[in-house]
Amino acid sequence: MGVGAFSRRGWGMRIVSLIENERGREGCAWAHGLSLYVESGKRAILVDFGPDGAFLENARRLGIDVGNVDAAFLSHGHYDHAGGMADFRAANGSAPIYVQKNAFGDHFADDGGSFRFIGVDRNFAALSSVVVLDGDADIGDDISVFTVARRAHALPSTNARILMKKGGELVPDDFSHEQCVVVNSGGARILLSGCAHSGILNIMEEFERKFGGAPDIAISGFHLMRKNGYGDDDVTEVRKIAEALLRYPTSFVTCHCTGLEPFSVMKEIMGEQLSYLRSGEELSVKAVVN
Repeated sequence: MGVGAFSRRGWGMRIVSLIENERGREGCAWAHGLSLYVESGKRAILVDFGPDGAFLENARRLGIDVGNVDAAFLSHGHYDHAGGMADFRAANGSAPIYVQKNAFGDHFADDGGSFRFIGVDRNFAALSSVVVLDGDADIGDDISVFTVARRAHALPSTNARILMKKGGELVPDDFSHEQCVVVNSGGARILLSGCAHSGILNIMEEFERKFGGAPDIAISGFHLMRKNGYGDDDVTEVRKIAEALLRYPTSFVTCHCTGLEPFSVMKEIMGEQLSYLRSGEELSVKAVVN
């Protein structure tokens, strides 16, 4: 099952959701989390590892050998993106795993006064393949990472319950552990983000500043999902984000933490400019770019 009438032959690029929240391709597991496999003409990379090792079984079902991955990236320091990191290391002993320096910090969710640890297993910091970055980096072979330095737009309101420990106190998370991956292929630029905790609008503006224009494709969760339903203010927030994204020539592909109800609202506004990539589904790239 694919998303859109795309053709990977155009740029020699393949993007597969190895795991995601929603049931997608038949026979593939789905779970709250994210792992994206990207195969371009030069390299194969992995962005995130899902909540556990289930993404590896999905990869096998899809005929993807993660042992051939050249480099892996952790989008940010939360368990639902990092839980399968050690499983990946066991399956691929050579690929570096790039993380931001604060990715192994103490991160919590406020579940109504009960504080739940949502960070990365601290043992993973000792994996021999982990490469710690401090901000932007050029990885080589047309792959780079960047962090968001400026935030002119409000962060997703759902961030309010996400905290980090600093000086022994729980304070709002600053998401300095979040990074985005950029892949250049055949003259096109692909932006890959995990949850866009820094705000998808801030990420897009940072991309423009650093790369001189908008990406051709942006693949990201938008962190708009709520467990207890959506009030009028929540829907207004979702609509404003969708309307602001219309100014870009970018094709947006969302997943994971966006939530199906916010996606539906955004889809009404953005039409064919927005699609959803479910677990096990493949995005072939050519037709996304006009």
